[in-house]
Amino acid sequence: MSLSSTEYQFPCFVNIDKRHESKDSIFFRDGVRRIDFVLSYVDDLNKEWEKKLERRKEFESNLQKAGLELETEDKKESEDGKIYFVKIHAPWEVLITYAEVLNIKVPIRENDIPSMVENPLDCMLTPFRLPEKVMHPEPDYFTAPFSKDKQELYLINDESTFFSPSMRNRIVNYILTRCPYGTEEGKKKFGIKRLLNNGTYSAAYPLHDCQYWKKASDPNCDNERYTLYMEWARFLRFYKEQPLDLIRKYYGEKIGIYFAWLGFYTEMLFLAAVVGVICFLYGLFTMDENMSSKEICDPAIGGEIIMCPLCDRECEYWRLNTTCESSEVCTCFFSPFSCLFTLKTVTLFLEFWKRRQARLKYEWDLVDFEEEQQQLQLRPEYEAKCTQKKKNPVTQEMEPYLPLTSQAVRFCISGTTVLFWVSLIIASMIAVIVYRLAVYAAFASLMENTQTLQPISGLLTPQLATSVTASCLNFVIIMILNFIYEKIAIWITDMEIPRTHMEYENRLTMKMFLFQFVNYYSSCFYVAFFKGKFVGYPGAYTYMFNRWRNEECDPAGCLIELTTQLTIVMAGKQIWGNIQEAIVPWICNWWGRRKARSNPENLYSRWEQDHDLQTFGALGLFYEYLEMVIQFGFITLFVASFPLAPLLALMNNILEIRVDSWKLTTQYRRPVAAKAHSIGVWQEILNGMAILSVVTNAFIVAFTSDMIPRLVYYYAYSENEDSPMSGYINNSLSVFEISDFPERNKPKENPEGFEQCRYRDYRYPPDHERKYLHTMQFWHILAAKLAFIIIMEHVVFIVKFFVAWMIPDVPADVKAKIKREKYLTQKILHEYELEKLKERLCQGDKRATEKDTLDGRVGIGF
Repeated sequence: MSLSSTEYQFPCFVNIDKRHESKDSIFFRDGVRRIDFVLSYVDDLNKEWEKKLERRKEFESNLQKAGLELETEDKKESEDGKIYFVKIHAPWEVLITYAEVLNIKVPIRENDIPSMVENPLDCMLTPFRLPEKVMHPEPDYFTAPFSKDKQELYLINDESTFFSPSMRNRIVNYILTRCPYGTEEGKKKFGIKRLLNNGTYSAAYPLHDCQYWKKASDPNCDNERYTLYMEWARFLRFYKEQPLDLIRKYYGEKIGIYFAWLGFYTEMLFLAAVVGVICFLYGLFTMDENMSSKEICDPAIGGEIIMCPLCDRECEYWRLNTTCESSEVCTCFFSPFSCLFTLKTVTLFLEFWKRRQARLKYEWDLVDFEEEQQQLQLRPEYEAKCTQKKKNPVTQEMEPYLPLTSQAVRFCISGTTVLFWVSLIIASMIAVIVYRLAVYAAFASLMENTQTLQPISGLLTPQLATSVTASCLNFVIIMILNFIYEKIAIWITDMEIPRTHMEYENRLTMKMFLFQFVNYYSSCFYVAFFKGKFVGYPGAYTYMFNRWRNEECDPAGCLIELTTQLTIVMAGKQIWGNIQEAIVPWICNWWGRRKARSNPENLYSRWEQDHDLQTFGALGLFYEYLEMVIQFGFITLFVASFPLAPLLALMNNILEIRVDSWKLTTQYRRPVAAKAHSIGVWQEILNGMAILSVVTNAFIVAFTSDMIPRLVYYYAYSENEDSPMSGYINNSLSVFEISDFPERNKPKENPEGFEQCRYRDYRYPPDHERKYLHTMQFWHILAAKLAFIIIMEHVVFIVKFFVAWMIPDVPADVKAKIKREKYLTQKILHEYELEKLKERLCQGDKRATEKDTLDGRVGIGF
């Protein structure tokens, strides 16, 4: 007969009067032992009940054997009367044992290296500063890896506070992930993650130290959560610097490095945003001076130019001046100077971030931290699934491994799945292109025949209407596919069984980034590099699938459509992302806590309050990085067409920092602290996108904009010395004889009896002997475009690599401090060992003297 849950958990359970004891506490019932972790479960009486009961019993027994102390709250004590809570405390012996295992660095002496010389301009930054006690919550120390045998070497003033709460929960989590709970199906089972997955426990989390909106009544609580909320997580503090040291102390280095990177990225965006706004305003104020726009809008020029129909049969001939507004808007957005400045800013951002990262590594004791010890150790899932073992050549110990044949099969399945889903993304993009081709004629017919749309027909052209609706449709498809891809990428990565946590994160990162790169940017690449490039000419148009005629660009180019696409996808993604990140967790928490909100504090315990919050999973930061890297792509890959992209990104990031900090502080359980010395594989992805952005922007300037054709006309074909750009529009449009239209392309009606129409290309007129073939000007322009791409890429790359070479990755003062700290630390350790040696020698001499004395006394006695 099996024991009930209460019988085995509470042999000495004492009912505590909740009217007299406040449970908003982070300590055991004795008020002394700190709660380092909490496990919760619901004792549901189903067919798995006894099995779960045995797992919990074995698991908790093994935790106690590992030295942890447990205290359980009966479900009768919980707010809803259903949930058991197991509180875990790590005593001193456990902490010092695993601090040595995890190579945790602890203070040995206060840092005596002088701080940096203050900048005279710092006084100007005073309004943006936070109080010193918030920015630097603890003194700076020389540190060394902890060793149980050298405890007197470390600055241990109080054992209960020597290890910070984040260190403590990291140690306990390490034990939980490796603690066994039995053998099932002939395999050894272990780890809290498996117990959470199979429903044995419902949650496992460390506690926040207090409520975020008020300080704890217990004077032993640090109230760091409250400080973070007041000084960091409120939006009204958006202009203040971030308390990175306090973030690192409370949440760990991994989360701290993310917010440091996000803040630094936002600062660098400010310069690009200012230049982008200046370039946009310059284009706006000089819009009326643009000769091409003047000619398009002039009734005597653009009003007399009859353009060929933009679709077969249904579309009519149209006058060039109907695109007046869109051509004027196009001049506002295209800015080569903003493009070059942003590309240089990106280079400086990546190089200066390396320096900032190096400084943080020194300040946060991560200099000797090549890779987190815990990250390099085998994943519990790997150990559980790999039954074969072989000797590790480094440790000379037997450890599980995955045979090469199994790896090959898994990678083949993984690669095939990835290719399939990437192909699906491309197929969805083609479907959107088909939509654009299919509905264009409908929009053209609707706008020509609907009188109510006539007042806005100049701005809302069929091209723009098609582009806007297609962009919105594309955005909806992107959001749907993103949801699916997340599940697929995690499934594929789990199936590969990566060996370490670092391998797992890197593989998942590359898959998700590849999916999202194709998903978000494919439509922009289509508009930028394919639309209007394979149109053909009247009478010999090219068709997709021999059915839909390929799209043409506006006479002023496809730039305005690329800008529209970027604005909708980028802004829509940012708005949707903030809704997902802020509003959804808030609604979930409000719904889950709607009953408990009316309960008094002494009935709603600290562990219950945190239990009702959302879980910040192991991949929580992964999605934050992914969101920002995709945004980075928008502002670098296509900045030539949208100089206001850095401004949109800046506004979003100012909000993003506060939204992320608010949700982390108020809406999520406290994450388990983890170390990280850099942003990881994201650094390589950012470098790759920075290099790709040079190529994409060079092609946008050369092929998507009409800057090169204008320059060629200005220097080689202009006939008016007083106004070199006059006549450019007429020069850029070729002539087609309407009688040469085949029946498939010819419009149904020609009420005004036009005999010729114009189209955007450089071809000989119908009366020339080389009728409708490309002119020499076309080849001159093509050569100029290719030459521009080669020159721009080489110049930008040379400057980029020169800047990277000029700026060292580690600041000189940080190098000096690292060397100084290593020297002093080694000196301290050497003096300690020397002192210990002297003590042992003295004790040895003393014992020898005592022995000689004793021998002498014995001799005298004889």
